[in-house]
Amino acid sequence: MSVDYATLKKGGFMRQKQKNCFSLRLKVVGGNLEAKQLSTIANVAERYGDGHVHLTSRQGVEIPFIKLQDIDEVKAALAEGDCEPGVCGPRVRTVTACQGKEICPSGCIDTYGLAREISDRFFAKELPHKFKFGITGCQNNCLKAEENDVGIKGGIEVKWNKDNCINCGICAEVCREKAITIEDGEVIVDQSKCNYCGRCTKACPTDAWENDEGYVLSFGGLFGNRIHKGETIIPIIHGKEKLFKVIDAAVEFFEKHANSGERFRLTIERVGEDKFKQTILEAYNNG
Repeated sequence: MSVDYATLKKGGFMRQKQKNCFSLRLKVVGGNLEAKQLSTIANVAERYGDGHVHLTSRQGVEIPFIKLQDIDEVKAALAEGDCEPGVCGPRVRTVTACQGKEICPSGCIDTYGLAREISDRFFAKELPHKFKFGITGCQNNCLKAEENDVGIKGGIEVKWNKDNCINCGICAEVCREKAITIEDGEVIVDQSKCNYCGRCTKACPTDAWENDEGYVLSFGGLFGNRIHKGETIIPIIHGKEKLFKVIDAAVEFFEKHANSGERFRLTIERVGEDKFKQTILEAYNNG
């Protein structure tokens, strides 16, 4: 029997060293799985695998030792529990995310909601090579946004509201970047030092700050055989419409210019940093 391994890999079934055995990668968005899905995964692992699962470095779940002859049954069993196979190969991979502001006190944005939107828009999109999104809720950077082809970091741009301020000085004390000073009862924010962490507004006892949530993007992260920290080349973005215009521009740049088997960072270097920056700036300014 002829086996189409390329199609199986595209659908998340990766060949193991053991003959006719596959490790099945599942689709997990933002690291979130419901109890029903976990139960289904456990049952499939026991019935069709060897009873264990592997948690990947990108919040994924893989079920090893799936037999070739059981693949169709495995797909059906997973579907009953609202589980989907993931993808491998040259396409957009699982979108990773931390818990974000819905759960974490430090979070500045709804990371999981954004992860779902990006996944709905891009997951499994065919590209010259794999492409990864990572979303982290704040400057604590638990998700290490700069490791990704496109990294998104939540931030809050603040503006002091004098009428609500009691000049307690807490904002200046908690600012790790020393961006806040208090002079003659006036709170001064040095925007060149501010990293949009939001510590000042979260610590303020009187809500003396106006908050504008946003997204700090980095591009071209690479943490495999070669390491390159993703670079931030535009200011903080406010609003989903502009955010997706910039993300679309980055993905389209890669799709248009990359050679087969070439990672995003290498495409940027080959085509030219200036050309890529121009593309992103145009999307940002026209968003």
